[in-house]
Amino acid sequence: MSWSCAVPVLPLLSRLDMALRRVLALGAALGRRSCCSKPALPPDFVEALRAVVGAPNVSTATAVREQHGHDESMHPCAPPDVVVWPQAVGQVQELAALCHRCRVPMVPFGTGTGLEGGVNAVQGGVCFDLSRMDAIAELSLEDFSVTVEPGVTRKALNKHLRGTGLWFPVDPGADASLCGMAATGASGTNAVRYGTMRPNVLNLRVVLPDGRLLHTAGPGRQPRKRAAGYDLTSLFVGSEGTLGFLTQATLRLHPLPEATAVTVASFPSVGAAVACTVQVLQAAVPVARIEFLDEVMADACGRFSRMELPVAATLLLELHGSRHSLAEQQQQMEEIMQQNGGSSLAWAEGLEEREQLWSMRHNAWYAALALRPGCQGYSTDVCVPISRLPDVVVETKQDLQASGLTGPMVGHVGDGNFHCILVFNSQDPEEAQRIHAFTQRLGRRALAAGGTCTGEHGVGLGKRALLQEELGQEGLDTLRSIKAALDPHNLMNPGKVL
Repeated sequence: MSWSCAVPVLPLLSRLDMALRRVLALGAALGRRSCCSKPALPPDFVEALRAVVGAPNVSTATAVREQHGHDESMHPCAPPDVVVWPQAVGQVQELAALCHRCRVPMVPFGTGTGLEGGVNAVQGGVCFDLSRMDAIAELSLEDFSVTVEPGVTRKALNKHLRGTGLWFPVDPGADASLCGMAATGASGTNAVRYGTMRPNVLNLRVVLPDGRLLHTAGPGRQPRKRAAGYDLTSLFVGSEGTLGFLTQATLRLHPLPEATAVTVASFPSVGAAVACTVQVLQAAVPVARIEFLDEVMADACGRFSRMELPVAATLLLELHGSRHSLAEQQQQMEEIMQQNGGSSLAWAEGLEEREQLWSMRHNAWYAALALRPGCQGYSTDVCVPISRLPDVVVETKQDLQASGLTGPMVGHVGDGNFHCILVFNSQDPEEAQRIHAFTQRLGRRALAAGGTCTGEHGVGLGKRALLQEELGQEGLDTLRSIKAALDPHNLMNPGKVL
């Protein structure tokens, strides 16, 4: 990574003090940077960062750097050289322009809840922790939209919306930042009815790698649909921090349902549970959530959350609607479940009961880890066409058993997305190799079924080879051309996706 500073100074750098001028003069002497050696940034460069955001908002402490060098994935920690906390978009611009001029890698950081190593600073550089930019800038109840900064999490937004009759339904489980969810193209339990992040993002304010500011749908615009030029908003949704910093997102809101009901249904086999899901969708039941647990996960979740749950393939189903329509949906749902050998518990309509059931589901990660205390977890993530879902899930279950791996299955099967939470001893090379081989087979099984190697977690560090198989060489070359046009020096989150 070259540190040459021969690019003309951008106007927004003009107010920086002599510390910046000194570090610019040092740039050419630093030579190429190895992702292994990770030399410390020169003190004058760190001083230049402090000149932008203030000394309390810059840290080179080892503990802070390590905290920002990993997410919830199995990828080993790769800490940045320095962490900065900008508090306004202008500061992000100045910091980006400084890093761009000195060829220093930049890594965006939200809450660190990703699952594919997206925040690991594999080439060191500067980590931009955007959590202190936490304003809810604009709320329009009439337009069903809200504009948020990157420090706003989904739970914080829905708390702010309490009493308005609106909510933001995309729910990946973790209390992730909303701009981080946009960056990874997050999904979750409600996607079958309300969609993923992609259709729920109306506009993005992006700081490009050289410090320029881009509004992907135009400044201040939030139309429900548009046909004006290339879809820049969709380009940045799912870009995983490789094209720029998402410093503001305008999101689509939805009305809260009048009535909600949840039930838990157990089935005689994995195939029967997934086949029931397909029939529910074919019958056009407007289901809000359909979550699948295999018998291993159902047992683990029941014990971890101290709830009585049959040790069987299980579906958690949630319906939204008016009280009248809900009764019809419940009857239709029960008929389909019975046709597939399912037995349903009573419908839970009270808020406390519903939250208890979904809390159990959202704790599936920790429930799986509790199966082997002291071991590490890795969550796979594939998505296939609904018609192929039963076969792929059954084949994956057989593969898990044949491989002798601990990998309870869970998934948002209403849109063909499922996960295996693999729990293994990271100090056992043989088991780690079996894990790697299984994940590659799973990804290729999804591709062979006409699906994708990742439905919501992103490519990050671990799925770059599978991405090439999925898109083909022309597709990958097109992505690289876009990356080169926006980030010609490969400074934004280098080593990810491509």
